[in-house]
Amino acid sequence: MASRPLTFVVGTGRCGSTALSEVLRLHPHVLSLSELMASLEPGALPEGPLSGEEFWEILASPPVFANRLIREGFGLPEHTYPGLGGRFSAEGAEGSGIPAVALTTLPHLSDDPDALFDALRPVLGARPRGPVGDHHRALFDALAERFDSRAVVERSGFSLRLVPRLREVFPEARFVHLYRDGADCALSMSRHPGFRMIQLMREGGDVPGELAALMSDESAEVKPLLTRPVPVSAFGRLWSDTVVEGMAYLDALPAGLVLPLSYEALLDAPDAELTRLAAHLGVEPLSGWLAGARVLLDGGRRGSAERLPPAELAALRESCRAGARALGV
Repeated sequence: MASRPLTFVVGTGRCGSTALSEVLRLHPHVLSLSELMASLEPGALPEGPLSGEEFWEILASPPVFANRLIREGFGLPEHTYPGLGGRFSAEGAEGSGIPAVALTTLPHLSDDPDALFDALRPVLGARPRGPVGDHHRALFDALAERFDSRAVVERSGFSLRLVPRLREVFPEARFVHLYRDGADCALSMSRHPGFRMIQLMREGGDVPGELAALMSDESAEVKPLLTRPVPVSAFGRLWSDTVVEGMAYLDALPAGLVLPLSYEALLDAPDAELTRLAAHLGVEPLSGWLAGARVLLDGGRRGSAERLPPAELAALRESCRAGARALGV
């Protein structure tokens, strides 16, 4: 069992979870792990035992396609490492690039992610063979000790689909379900390269074949696929399907294990909602933390979908209907 309370913040992505990670990072007793599981996907939680070196390879291997997107100017906004001037580069030779754990997770914790990367290798690489959950707990503990944290919170975008596996690997963990108005969330998805990729994978016709070629052939052009017109209602359906699937997973968990958290409520009443969150995480709602959070939380993007043309907004709201019904909003 983990020595510190462990919580996963799950959601559809583009639901305010990156902002929540920034808020959690302000708390002196919380280890805020941003995009760890997402950065390591699809191999974040493999079946079967691993050696320490094999686990380190999961953390340290550069994701080929993510590095290619960065090179070609379509890097995800969550990928903050490239702007820090570290020793890794997406421009490196084949087989090199920015390690998965360094794309977002380590820069979120430190202004010197390279030093943090180097400090973790001997600790994790030397571990005996064991379940992947034990290796992750060792990573959590090493970072928590380094930053004097009393609770661990991992937050990745598009993570509702991971709930069953997270529950299996980390039976001691609690969950926070962060959700946002479907239309606003879908509109944000439509402007995000990662979600445009996800939507492409859902489409029929020639698109999946073009996408497979894009991922395997450096000569295939990224820009035409990622900039092609896609109705925003398609992202409404993506949001809705993700919510419906995710709510089924969350509803199957024991009562009290999941804290529902509305992004809009967080903006409207940050002190009350963060106090509720702190109790769920097992930390105190420190007054300085609450004050800092109020500065970070920006309500300027709320209601962004309302600025769409009426017909487009109506189609978007209709595409979100099933997800809104599943949320009970």
